[in-house]
Amino acid sequence: MGKYIVWLLGIIAILFLTLPIVVLGIRTIETHAWGTLNQSVVTDAVYLSATTTSISMVLTLIFGTPLAYLLARGKFPGRRFVNVLVELPIVLPPAVAGLALLLFLGRRGMFGSFLAMFDINLPFTSAAVVLAQTFVAAPFYIRAANVGFMGVPKEIEEAAQVDGAGGLTLFFFITIPLAARTLAAGLILSWARALGEFGATILFAGSLQGRTQTMPLLIYNILERDINAAIATGLLLVLLALAALMVSQWINE
Repeated sequence: MGKYIVWLLGIIAILFLTLPIVVLGIRTIETHAWGTLNQSVVTDAVYLSATTTSISMVLTLIFGTPLAYLLARGKFPGRRFVNVLVELPIVLPPAVAGLALLLFLGRRGMFGSFLAMFDINLPFTSAAVVLAQTFVAAPFYIRAANVGFMGVPKEIEEAAQVDGAGGLTLFFFITIPLAARTLAAGLILSWARALGEFGATILFAGSLQGRTQTMPLLIYNILERDINAAIATGLLLVLLALAALMVSQWINE
């Protein structure tokens, strides 16, 4: 009896988590919603999302990889607390993330006022989109990279040091290659999160066509006046996210 209850509850969970996506796909086919993808507003959003998420992933790699290594191998006071702070954006409400960025980098923000002295204004620009995406998505990569670096046997690194490898040579030619699969999987998940970012972006960057309006913001803006365009854009996001998850799982196998 217990086995059947587990199966029943599991099936209900599967249906709840998958049927809305299936309905979205069916509605797209029924209405031929993909025809709206030729509209300039959709093309602009797709191009902007592709560009900004690519830049945010580069920033995540450059700054997130050393940070993940420090959190995995470094020994300093408060390391666990720093790790919690770094991963906090994962569970932070997106609207709160956007508000925090605005208060920090806005024209009257703590650091934004300093940038304004050099005529640098980040809010409501494409740069703000990149920063918002990086802020909410980078922790996914850092967490995965942290696990990857901890999984690298120290014996191998120590043997490489005995052979003369050290510093950046050890890091780039020994440690990173051994953790490469985990790093790649984490980066793909981070990209998928950046692609779907909405709350922090709309508060910090706004929704200006061709400038800050990414695909999730486009869906929000056109939902009432052009449901087919919203459906088509939503399905495209689903397919990209599905592809990212499948690739990530394949890498981890």
